Amino acid sequence: MSGYVAGNVTVEYRAAPRTPASWPHQVGVIPRETAAFQERDEAEGLRAALPDGGTAVLCQVLRGIGGVGKTQLAAHYARQAWNAGELDVLVWVGASSRSAIIAAYAQAAEELLAVEPGHPERCAQAFLKWLEPRPRGSEPACRWLVVLDDVADPADVTALWPVANPHGRTVVTTRRRDVAVPGQRIDLGVFTPDEAAAYVSTFLAEHGRHDDPGEIHALAQDLGYLPLALSQAAAYIVDADIPIDCPACTHRQCPSYRRRLAGRTTTLASMLPEPGTLPDDQATTVAATWSLSVERADALRPVGLARPALHLAAMLDPDGIPQDVLASRPARDHLTLHRTRDIPAHAHASDVTEQDARDALRVLHRLNLITHDPDAPCQAVRTHQLIQRATRDTLTPGQRHQTARAAADALMTVWPDIERDTALAQTLRANTATLAAHAEEALHQPAPPPRRWPRRPRRSRRLRSDVHVVLYRTGRSIGEAGQVTAAIAHFHRLTETTTRHLGPHHPDTLAARHNLARWRGEAGDPTGAAAAFEELLADRIRVWGADHPETLTTRHNLAHWRGEAGDATGAATAYEELLADQVRVLGPDHSETLTTRHNLAQWRGEAGDAAAAATACEVLLADEMHLRGAAHPQTLTTRHNLAHWRGEAGDVDDAAAAFEELLTDQVRVLGPDHPQTLTTRHNLARWRGKAGDAAGAAAAYKELLADRLRVLGPDHPDTLNTRNSLAHWRGEEGDAAGAAAAFDTLLADQVRVLGPDHPDTLTTRNNLACWRGEAGDAAAAATAYEELLADQVRVLGPDHPDTLTTRSYLAYWRGKAGDAAGAAAAYEEVLANQTQAQGVDQPETLATRHNLAHWRGKAGDATGAAAAFDTLLADRIRVQGVDHPDTLAARHNLAHFRGEAGDAAGAAAAFKELLADQIRVQGHDHPHTLAARNSLARWQGKAGDGR
Repeated sequence: MSGYVAGNVTVEYRAAPRTPASWPHQVGVIPRETAAFQERDEAEGLRAALPDGGTAVLCQVLRGIGGVGKTQLAAHYARQAWNAGELDVLVWVGASSRSAIIAAYAQAAEELLAVEPGHPERCAQAFLKWLEPRPRGSEPACRWLVVLDDVADPADVTALWPVANPHGRTVVTTRRRDVAVPGQRIDLGVFTPDEAAAYVSTFLAEHGRHDDPGEIHALAQDLGYLPLALSQAAAYIVDADIPIDCPACTHRQCPSYRRRLAGRTTTLASMLPEPGTLPDDQATTVAATWSLSVERADALRPVGLARPALHLAAMLDPDGIPQDVLASRPARDHLTLHRTRDIPAHAHASDVTEQDARDALRVLHRLNLITHDPDAPCQAVRTHQLIQRATRDTLTPGQRHQTARAAADALMTVWPDIERDTALAQTLRANTATLAAHAEEALHQPAPPPRRWPRRPRRSRRLRSDVHVVLYRTGRSIGEAGQVTAAIAHFHRLTETTTRHLGPHHPDTLAARHNLARWRGEAGDPTGAAAAFEELLADRIRVWGADHPETLTTRHNLAHWRGEAGDATGAATAYEELLADQVRVLGPDHSETLTTRHNLAQWRGEAGDAAAAATACEVLLADEMHLRGAAHPQTLTTRHNLAHWRGEAGDVDDAAAAFEELLTDQVRVLGPDHPQTLTTRHNLARWRGKAGDAAGAAAAYKELLADRLRVLGPDHPDTLNTRNSLAHWRGEEGDAAGAAAAFDTLLADQVRVLGPDHPDTLTTRNNLACWRGEAGDAAAAATAYEELLADQVRVLGPDHPDTLTTRSYLAYWRGKAGDAAGAAAAYEEVLANQTQAQGVDQPETLATRHNLAHWRGKAGDATGAAAAFDTLLADRIRVQGVDHPDTLAARHNLAHFRGEAGDAAGAAAAFKELLADQIRVQGHDHPHTLAARNSLARWQGKAGDGR
């Protein structure tokens, strides 16, 4: 009613009575369906909850990041229910603010209840009351659906939630994950790859385009299968009339969408339609769709930390960031420094605590900007790649630089020196790779000081490290995980980028070259590694000088790879020269000096002097116990090597006992899964086998293999080596055919993982051929060795120790195949080459003399064989000692061929003396002892028969 006064008369007008709208009735406008709309599985979750004889779900919440299609899915469901006649009243509410919700409810009250307008709050409450259940029989039940679309803040809906009613349902769409949003939660993610491709294909087809399906799939992957991004990118492609991709194009200004999108300087916003030309009535671009969520997150406790935390997460792997990285000291320092300061109450906030950092992650999780799962520590934080890109686009160059360096520092803080957790190591490598892709330049120069930091005087102009250490650490981690080829590729790229950013002679470039050379060697190219270190050494001397520690380190590695390339004597000589310079420059007690002593002992042993190597390790161990302590990892390593060289010097039982004692200490100090602990178990099993317990060795390797698989994975080189040893000791245990089958399977895996020319692959071919022969096929073994020899000559060279060893085995299996004279002739050639390449006292040279004598005897010259073994025995005693297993083997063969030459009594006497020594040295049950006992009985019998 309204009116006015005219003179003394009041004139009133009365409006016609309002009439409630009849059912069915719709309040509000359902958003129109997008072009190329895709049915999704989550819609079934909404439809399944309709009251159809079962228990109805009265409130459902569609949750997801901005742009996944929550509104479209809710609209599609509402439209279907309405068109199917399942609803009497449908109310669509734009719920981005409390005022918008109240206004929509008030409109519903005006239309459905005919209430007078003008009091929105009162009208809204009247509508909510109308939604409540009515007493039975009072009036017809109303089947209603209220959709609260895009609830931005749960507080906006306080006291405005529709009540539970068996005849009514509420559907909510929101980005929020707060508990305060009630109802059955349906998490809506991005499209599946097939859904995304179908959507883009249909959209483009509606505009007359039929692009390559492979390019469409690739585009969908680039955009993270996000529906909103796909629709806007497709609209941009159509409007700009550009190709999705242009694989064959080499033009630097290629117009294709994917090429431009991948540009480092391209912003996401520049690759989307302008706001006024967005498809399907969209109001904002995908680049801006999360900005309001970020603002809301930043306003929640801990105030001002959500934004800088998201900045850090935007630099790292979208598929998983360890929580400890984002709560580390460098990350907290970054949050403290970059906390949003325009909130008065927090303008002077204190340093960010670890709990603050974790709380900031929870806030981002609540706003659906990240997914935070503290129970998945290696991949606790995930975020969509386009949220990351949009976030990075908001950073200035200086902010981007500082954020990248902070992220790198955070990764290094949590990266363990010893990678016991392979899942964590893989995650850290993936995060480093993502960081390097987003901020290569930042990782190749130090971060500029923030404006709030006071300027400090420059101390010197000396060269400093500019490449962030995380780039070197990730390369080392890749290699130590057994991915040596990938490590080479990593350091090759790093060498290129450091050269480009810093120049070819910068210390960081030289460091990258150092690592590249090392992993070339680890990948099976020791000759190439040695050549690379030789080139690097010349540059180190020119840049650093001859006595700089980095130069000395390069000499150390050069010596090592010379030895690995087959020149053990040259390696020992180089270490001797290096040791003298390190003692002069660094001092006798410096850790690098001690390491060189360690390696000098190693290569002396490899050059054939096992006893001298053991003695050197013993002296070194005493010094390390004094300087480093018994529990130092390097001290434990020296104990490991001392045990090894004692065994190689002939004291097999002592070696096994020493490894057993060492294993106990390593488990206590390093843990059972530490790489050095596993290596000690490997060697303990080996020396048990060498001591005569082949079955025990095989059982120990089987147990070790299970742990290698668990800790390192199936493709790690150490795992493959354990399989190699397990196969060997199965053969020694008596199962030659099983050993050959195991080596055959291993070979296929090594070819796949390491490549056909890797030294370990070639070694497995050697072992496979051997055990095929031992299984009874001597001819096949000889053929396999012939093929292997050709490849080793090509890969390693004719004088490499492994090549010479293969020639020796080829000769052996020719003899076993029936050509004893040919075997003897082949061994003579091998001996000449070994004597020239390795020297007369090298173990391999002595072994060849042993085999030459053996096959001379088999060819019919027993007297010549006995004479050769007599001469060899004298050299074995001189070089290896009287109790060395190889010395005892020479005595065995000497006695045998004396008998074959006609002196049965002399053979029996010799075997009797030998048996007593073998019982003393190797024990009663050692296979060699048992063989000597059998031979003694045989020759005693022959002597008794007068033969």
